[in-house]
Amino acid sequence: MDRPWAHVPGWVGPALAPELLGAADAIIAAVRAQVPEYARPLEGRFGERITRGVTVALQQFVGLLGSAADLPDTRTYHDLGQVEHREGRTLAALQAAYQVGTRTLWQHIATGEAGRRLEPDVIFALAEALFGYLEQLSAASVSGWAHAEATLAGSLRARRQELVELLVRSPQASAADVERAAAAANWALPTLVATIVVEDAVEIASRLPDAVGARFEPAGVVLVPARDGLAGALRHAVRGRRAVLGPSVAPADVARSVARARAAWPLHIAGQLGEGAVVRADDHLVTLLLATDTGLTADLCARALAPLQGLPAGAGIRAEETLRAWLDAHGDVSATAAALHVHPQTVRYRLAGLRDAFGDALDDPTRRLEIILALRAQSIGGTPRE
Repeated sequence: MDRPWAHVPGWVGPALAPELLGAADAIIAAVRAQVPEYARPLEGRFGERITRGVTVALQQFVGLLGSAADLPDTRTYHDLGQVEHREGRTLAALQAAYQVGTRTLWQHIATGEAGRRLEPDVIFALAEALFGYLEQLSAASVSGWAHAEATLAGSLRARRQELVELLVRSPQASAADVERAAAAANWALPTLVATIVVEDAVEIASRLPDAVGARFEPAGVVLVPARDGLAGALRHAVRGRRAVLGPSVAPADVARSVARARAAWPLHIAGQLGEGAVVRADDHLVTLLLATDTGLTADLCARALAPLQGLPAGAGIRAEETLRAWLDAHGDVSATAAALHVHPQTVRYRLAGLRDAFGDALDDPTRRLEIILALRAQSIGGTPRE
């Protein structure tokens, strides 16, 4: 540990003791005048704590001058930082109080009768000792404040994890349990909740107003009040990470919304829901439906597209492209030809072949829907072509 007070002649402490110890009132007055958070009467525990902190600091400093001893136990000042945090004063206010106190004490020394008699080299050594000493006390208080902040943040994070776990639980938790957990987590339950599935959910939640986040595997969950512009704010918050927005729901339906977003998550990670970082699960309901039961989807594809399997490879690919474009164009031959960059007569020729292969299926609403869904499943990679 640095001991700058060891470079001060031993006679300086006794010589300056009256002036140093008499500076306590001036220091306290300056702090109260210059740091708004401390501008309150010196009454009760507040006044006792501030007075004692300044007095002990001055007494220790006088005793250290000219000594090679280590700084005494700084737990008092570490504890002071924790108390300041509990009473709601900011770290900036705490640091400002130390700065004002240090400056005031030095001015008291420099303008005092004993201080004016000191030689320049002693003045320099004394200044180094004073600023070094108070810097170490300040560091101890800052450490205490930071420890209290970390403890509070960790406790709050744990309570918010518990809240999110409660809301996504199935069967649904009681409204009373949810309200108690929300109060403990310091989160006002919104009328409508937007759910987000994303990696690093706790970090992402810290970037969104009024959001709470919880860690889960493989991706966490963020809950935030539903509002206009949320998707844009989320894109900014995720900074390139992929995220899925579930539907906005009442608090009682959060589990359902999270389940839908979770179902979309692996598809989004695999690139099957588009290239954007943020997607809405409800924009991909057909894809989610086809991905829910892959065995059923595979059977659907096998049955609905079986006629294509009997065609030669090249003819099969052209037939599928034509079928897909014709269905997308709602049976409009000209629009199909434009999409395929072929002549309409070519489309009519290919459609004749498709009708031979599929028979009545192209005119039956249910079987036609099955074909559309099967083609969609293949386009998202749900079922590979044979």
